[in-house]
Amino acid sequence: MSTLPACPKCHSAYTYQDGDQLSCPECGHEWSAQAAPAAAADEARVIKDAVGNVLQDGDTVTVIKDLKIKGSSLVVKVGTKVKNIRLTDGDHDIDCKIDGIGAMGLKSEFVKKA
Repeated sequence: MSTLPACPKCHSAYTYQDGDQLSCPECGHEWSAQAAPAAAADEARVIKDAVGNVLQDGDTVTVIKDLKIKGSSLVVKVGTKVKNIRLTDGDHDIDCKIDGIGAMGLKSEFVKKA
């Protein structure tokens, strides 16, 4: 598997090295191979709630929309407080435990920091 970083412009995983440059065959973007590791290290993922507040591990959030749970008849109601969240990478960026439901993943766009 390649250890080259993804394209910073289109996030394609098919980058290749051309001399001292890295190139993306999908969008044609070229960048310096020496600058690539520094740029990736500086870029920290910031997760924000529906209002724009920055979320951190351990925060308490409130659900702002009724959320149906796939494969179940349960619903997470508006106003449900979720304590001690953990931020993760992926489609659902919040891991948490909800009383009466259990462990689940939430999207940050459906919560508000309490």
